[in-house]
Amino acid sequence: MEIKRPTVKSMKIQHRYFKNIAFAPKIISRAPLIAALSLAILAGCGHDAVRYETARASQGRIVEYVTASGTLSAVVSVDVGSQVSGRISELDADFNSRVKKGQVVAEIDPTTYRADLLQAEGELAGAKADVLLKRENLKRKKILFPLKVASQSDLDQAVAEQAEAKATVIVKQAALQKARANLGYCKIIAPVDGMVITRKVDLGQTINAAMSTPVLFTIAQGISKMRIKADVSEADIGQVRDGQPVDFTVDAFADEIFHGTVTQVRKSATTSQNVVTYQTIISVANPGQKLFPGMTANVSILVAEKPNALRIPNAALRFSPPDKAVYEKTPPARLRRDQRLVYTIGADGLKLRPLIVNPGISDGVYTEISDGLKENTPVVISTISSGSKKASLGPPPQM
Repeated sequence: MEIKRPTVKSMKIQHRYFKNIAFAPKIISRAPLIAALSLAILAGCGHDAVRYETARASQGRIVEYVTASGTLSAVVSVDVGSQVSGRISELDADFNSRVKKGQVVAEIDPTTYRADLLQAEGELAGAKADVLLKRENLKRKKILFPLKVASQSDLDQAVAEQAEAKATVIVKQAALQKARANLGYCKIIAPVDGMVITRKVDLGQTINAAMSTPVLFTIAQGISKMRIKADVSEADIGQVRDGQPVDFTVDAFADEIFHGTVTQVRKSATTSQNVVTYQTIISVANPGQKLFPGMTANVSILVAEKPNALRIPNAALRFSPPDKAVYEKTPPARLRRDQRLVYTIGADGLKLRPLIVNPGISDGVYTEISDGLKENTPVVISTISSGSKKASLGPPPQM
């Protein structure tokens, strides 16, 4: 077999081929790096533009409420107790019973009190008989004294004994009246017309009135008219006045709104866990008697209303520009206590223009602007970055 010798031309071609193969991995390995650098350069050539979300100042109704919670109760609730101790022998009223003034609702066993009355009557009769005896004795002493049969001391003693017997009669009369009253107290009487809303005793139960008066019943003097005792915080109480309308709800009828009127703002403060509140009395009509005593009422007191106010969203007052924001004019460092700062968009659509405004009443969503802003002026409410992220709303400049 004949072996061909390589020519000079073929050797040059092979050398060039193997040289290119040796260099190819270097080119391939550098390709990702070059692509990454290109993307970085392209990204650096652009800029992260700041966009702002705005809302226009508009005319509208603003109603400001003071919210609180309270408890429904009857206008007049009377606790019916007992002044004597003993066993309940009769029970003539129950929960929701309608009672009239003077009606017997319960009775305590009167056996011992009848005995006390008889004893007091007997003691009074004995005291009166003693008075008669002392009177006759005094008459005798007065006859015997001029005859020198009785001494002056005997006469004085007879006078004193008669006076003492009369005093004893008075004491026994008082004891008789007390015994008669205690016997009368055995009948528990309704003091007012109304409905029994609480009964705290049962038939046969023994009550003890020695230390304090036990409460047997609570009678509400009608629940067609009720009241709410609402606890209003000290921050809001300055806005509450007599005659202001009130809307409230109760959990039993969550979808229904009831109405009332502020009738009294009490000046006495109540402090609980360092929170100071003032009790506000709200009158409520309850013709259908849907509302019960003891229900919790969530109260909204209307303290201010503007039917056609210039208003902006509260988010505009809370807006705080990002660090990279550009301004047409530097915002003021300090404001008066009655001023707030809002921002609008400049003519170029990128720069912020600060505006000093005077806010008025607020309903929690919108705030009235009394000065510093015109209708249809766009105000910034949030920042939208190129990544569609809204900036957080921060506090206004320090006042």
